[in-house]
Amino acid sequence: MIYKSIKINKLKLENRVVVSPMCQYSAINGHPSNWHYKHLGSLVKSGASMIILESTAVNKEGRITKKDLCLYSEEHKKSFKKLILFLKLIKNIPIFIQLSHAGRKGSSEIPWVKSNTPLKKKDGWQTISSLGIKKDLKWPRPKHATEKDIKKIINDFAKSAKFAILAGFDGIEIHMAHGYLIHQFLSPVVNKRKDSYGGSFEKRSLLAIQITKNLKKICKNKTILGVRMTATDHLKKGININESLRFVKDLESLGVNYVCISSGGIKTKTNLKMKIKGFRSNLTKKIKLNTRKMVIGTTGKLGDINFLNKKLKNNFFDLAFVGRPFLKNPNWMFTKDKKIEDLKKVPKQYLRGHE
Repeated sequence: MIYKSIKINKLKLENRVVVSPMCQYSAINGHPSNWHYKHLGSLVKSGASMIILESTAVNKEGRITKKDLCLYSEEHKKSFKKLILFLKLIKNIPIFIQLSHAGRKGSSEIPWVKSNTPLKKKDGWQTISSLGIKKDLKWPRPKHATEKDIKKIINDFAKSAKFAILAGFDGIEIHMAHGYLIHQFLSPVVNKRKDSYGGSFEKRSLLAIQITKNLKKICKNKTILGVRMTATDHLKKGININESLRFVKDLESLGVNYVCISSGGIKTKTNLKMKIKGFRSNLTKKIKLNTRKMVIGTTGKLGDINFLNKKLKNNFFDLAFVGRPFLKNPNWMFTKDKKIEDLKKVPKQYLRGHE
């Protein structure tokens, strides 16, 4: 089942495994570095049907750290175009980019330098959010986004999307999860605004809908548009599955081609249980049963081939967005699957390893 092809709109994927976006915190002034060439170069020949580049900031204030990838200038576009040409020469598989704005989670230290820690005031920048609520006790207070700020953010996503298409990306994923800016508007845990962008589900989802509408106009029917979204905040007063079912239907009606179901992240500590294999599978199935034609994927502990085959066969999801197993071993798909039916899936240079 894992090797059964699938179409996202007109784009054919040769199997059901996608390399999930994974922050590398290795950019140079927002540009891909030598590390990205090495890292992504190994992933395009990993056996996955598609790769999605890590969370990429749509403006300077939208970075998580100073070492984030960015796509808000002509120079950034040129750098990404060069990278894509390099990767496509290794293996011509679909390459997407995830566009994001960190919101109040920005101006942060690189995780391996100091985890969950803001930059010192002299090194950081003013963050922004749906409301001026701190991420954590020791974090700086973000700016309460005005309607003028919101308009600029919407325009910045559109500008980045145009650059992404010109750079040669096959698709764009809008990051609406993991506690970043759009999630900060969607979640009632953070968004307690009293204007047209806060309060009811419809108002809290307005920014996400406006960004999606804009990007769909840009992508048209030529470039795939996807969304990574939060199915639940795993908190009593947070986003729940009923709101998410409505939200997915809204995205589908706007012409979004796929969604990747995630959860949690709006606070550092939630009730999310991450030790269970495929811990978002049941959430994802509920959403999949309530959509018509949209491709539904999920993420979270999906590094077991037999488990994937079982869940795909039983219609829990269409695509597995796999991250960390590829970091540990870029060739895990070949080494974990003892029953590779077709050795053509293995790069010729590695065939001897399968004799």
